Amino acid sequence: MLEGFSPHAVSEVRRRLDEARASGVRILFAIESGSRAWGFPSPDSDYDCRFVYIRPIDDHLKLTVDRDVIEFPIEGEIDTGGWDLRKALLLALKGNAVAAEWADSPFSYEEIDGFRRRFRDLLEKIIVPAQAARHYAGLLRHHMPKDASDTKLKRLFYALRPALSLQYMQERDYRELPPMTISRLLEKVEIDVALRTVIDELVAMKKATREMGMGPMPAPIETYLADVDARYAAMPRHRDEIDQVSIRRRHELAESFYIDMVRAENAAAAGVTT
Repeated sequence: MLEGFSPHAVSEVRRRLDEARASGVRILFAIESGSRAWGFPSPDSDYDCRFVYIRPIDDHLKLTVDRDVIEFPIEGEIDTGGWDLRKALLLALKGNAVAAEWADSPFSYEEIDGFRRRFRDLLEKIIVPAQAARHYAGLLRHHMPKDASDTKLKRLFYALRPALSLQYMQERDYRELPPMTISRLLEKVEIDVALRTVIDELVAMKKATREMGMGPMPAPIETYLADVDARYAAMPRHRDEIDQVSIRRRHELAESFYIDMVRAENAAAAGVTT
């Protein structure tokens, strides 16, 4: 469901997906990422479509290796790009949480029935949350305002979301991956009323105006970001280490899933029911 999306933008995204499909790949799902999916859009937010695809079996039987991404030029407000399923799985095995977020997006342009749920279930088994925490810690530190006295207010969201994701994992002893949207994160973490009020006010402001401007970082947010970062820094490093047996098992699960999908795609192309 894409309620509130520009019909022109949706049409253009779907045109690009058709163009990708015409190259011979099968799109497994295509979703909206970015600020619209995270829950803090502006009236002029870009449309960030991300998709996961799989190549036909013949593409696996040649010496030349195809690129594992499909990219389109960013034109106006529309940004569209996709990953090969193999790339998504290999990155997930390294603790990259991006594919898990895509699988959790509230906005879908198209998808093979049931695939996103099965994909998310697999990712829950192969991604080590303590390793994924590194991903969110990196985002937090990258987007942490350098000057709290004069910062671009809309950029605060890009530090808040990874901070809330880290807190979500910290509160669950790094045993679960966080949800994608800021609203669900706020529902599931314990934060004080003053901080929640400031965040809600900023979300409402961002949804209503094209430009939030510059200003001092609200004190509750400044304290919160520093506290979450400090708690993560204090986490024992051994928490994100896993034994070789677990590594092999996770790799086997991902590989089996990938092989099954390639075989299913080959059967579908041949008109065989599996």
